[in-house]
Amino acid sequence: MNLLQQQYDGYTPEDFEVWRILFERQMKRLPAAASAEYQESLKRIGFTADRIPHFDEVKERLADFTGWSLAVVPGIVPNDIFFNLLLNKQFPATTWLRKMSQLDYLEEPDMFHDVFGHVPLLTNTAYTDFLQAVSRIALKHLDSELAIEVLGRVYWFTVEFGLIRENGQLRIYGAGILSSGGETEYSLSDVPRHLPFDIEEIMRSPYRKDVFQEKYFVIDSYEQLYLSVSTIEQVLDKMLQEEALEAKSE
Repeated sequence: MNLLQQQYDGYTPEDFEVWRILFERQMKRLPAAASAEYQESLKRIGFTADRIPHFDEVKERLADFTGWSLAVVPGIVPNDIFFNLLLNKQFPATTWLRKMSQLDYLEEPDMFHDVFGHVPLLTNTAYTDFLQAVSRIALKHLDSELAIEVLGRVYWFTVEFGLIRENGQLRIYGAGILSSGGETEYSLSDVPRHLPFDIEEIMRSPYRKDVFQEKYFVIDSYEQLYLSVSTIEQVLDKMLQEEALEAKSE
């Protein structure tokens, strides 16, 4: 796959205005909602309301912290490309921004989700080690639809929609929440269930993309993510064996 480049000169005044509105809106919500590590990482990475991030500059900052980089992609990419990029410390990110008419709902992740939501925590080593480890497992099982679906649930309930408990308070670290005004408030409310981090339950929990989540899993630290990798492998093996037994009995 020929990776693309960010065409910074191609951004329109509307693009800059969309970035500004989304950034300022979330920055009003996140001090009381986002994890302390995310907020510190956001400062380290240097995003501001008045400027769409330039990928070359972001890459330099990431390189200083964890050696990670960004890979420009047109949108959602095939599993093999996605996991290979992550394994090689390259986070796939789009460069296009939603239109003004799409501020509150977007079917496919745009640059605000990919960059504002995901990039700051790429400065955290435990978090990035977890991304690489899950990708390594996925690449061993690309031919298994079940394995990819189950590992997708791990990614969904952690990287995209994970919560963390800090000083007894629920806080957000999942990019899908951090980039969504509505879900930022909803996820910490009394409406959804807040469950202890349980890898097997996560791996057996289907999810929907078109609604706010009914439940969120809460970690105690980013190290807990990486420490769960061996359990992920064990549960995956068990689920694959269950699938094989079901196929035999049919």
